[in-house]
Amino acid sequence: MADLQSIKARFGIIGNFPALNRALEKSIQVAPTDISVLVIGESGVGKEFIPKIIHSESKRKHQPYIVVNCGAIPEGTIDSELFGHEKGAFTGATATRKGYFEVADGGTIFLDEVGELPLQTQVRLLRVLESGEFMKVGSSQVQKTNVRIVAATNVNMMKAIQDSRFREDLFYRLNTVQIDMPALRERKGDIHLLFRKFAIDFAEKYRMPELQLEASAVHYIENYTFPGNVRQLRNLVEQMTVVETDRSVTVAKLAEYIPMDSHLPMVVNHPNSQKQTDFGNEREIMYKILFDMRNDINDLKSLTSELIKNRGVNDLSNQEKNLINRIYTPEPQQNTSPNSLLFFENNNVQNIQNPTIVSNTEDSYEDFEDIEIEENRPESLSLQNNEKDLIIKALEKHNGRRNRAADELGISQRTLYRKIKQYNLED
Repeated sequence: MADLQSIKARFGIIGNFPALNRALEKSIQVAPTDISVLVIGESGVGKEFIPKIIHSESKRKHQPYIVVNCGAIPEGTIDSELFGHEKGAFTGATATRKGYFEVADGGTIFLDEVGELPLQTQVRLLRVLESGEFMKVGSSQVQKTNVRIVAATNVNMMKAIQDSRFREDLFYRLNTVQIDMPALRERKGDIHLLFRKFAIDFAEKYRMPELQLEASAVHYIENYTFPGNVRQLRNLVEQMTVVETDRSVTVAKLAEYIPMDSHLPMVVNHPNSQKQTDFGNEREIMYKILFDMRNDINDLKSLTSELIKNRGVNDLSNQEKNLINRIYTPEPQQNTSPNSLLFFENNNVQNIQNPTIVSNTEDSYEDFEDIEIEENRPESLSLQNNEKDLIIKALEKHNGRRNRAADELGISQRTLYRKIKQYNLED
């Protein structure tokens, strides 16, 4: 069995963080066995090294090693990719095809992003793990395979199980041994080592002098959160190697590529983070529903006003009068009879936008009392004013680009154009 340092040298792994060393040690320990392994870690932490180490240190090292990115294969074809298909099984299946589990018989399959597998495929995968049996798409013949499975994901698997996006029985079959890869921000002491390693590699690749970090720049980069982890650091060093002419990297120059204030420290897998996000989404949805309801009510009032003006008061039936009262009455009035109607004077509609409800038991519309309407009353809590302000802020933020403003507001461009016209915001 190879030791830890030889594994690091063979696969180019840099760092001495205890959690990283523990992950590599577990990989070496489980390699001689055939048990399934699940690698957990954020995107870009280097999860792909674990299955390579396991395969190279196992008795299957001379057999095929296949990497399958489950998130990159369309749902309609992933069963065919994994298990193969018979000729004529579906449109375009012009010949029989072997799947990865048949090709990798005796070897190892690495299922990257296994959390993205469709539920139907998860059932097939569970059968392979339990009995080593599978059937091609369009076939009724059971085939055997002897494949070791190593899976990896950056998805919160327990949350996926709770949301019914991943089978619990499959999770426990895959998770016989779990290996956790630490995020780069947890490995502060390894960040400068990785920077130097990448700087040497890219200097040799592009035949340019090697980048050197000043002392203050080392402190800066070690306190950056690196949401993209090792992959982001590698891309950063490659970009600076090609673009920068000065080989000495200062804090100011580094801040141009990774500004510290744009990536504050993150809370990963916080138990309340999802609840807060869900609450925020629900609140936004409720605001949109209220705005739409208000617009619908205004449209209904306009149609009702046109109906009264076109047909006249005397031509309205009692049922229509009651319906109009329901539209314009904010809440039931104790002194309002079922036959009461809006404020009319000489059979003409008055104050249709702010109507006065009166009591009339004899269907007479001659004597009514005007109620003064406060036109300049402040409406700081008005949904309409808030909606208008949100639209103005979104347009200002995106320099008048309506498509981006619509995306920011979570509405369609057509709806945004209608509201711009409604609030006279075209200028």
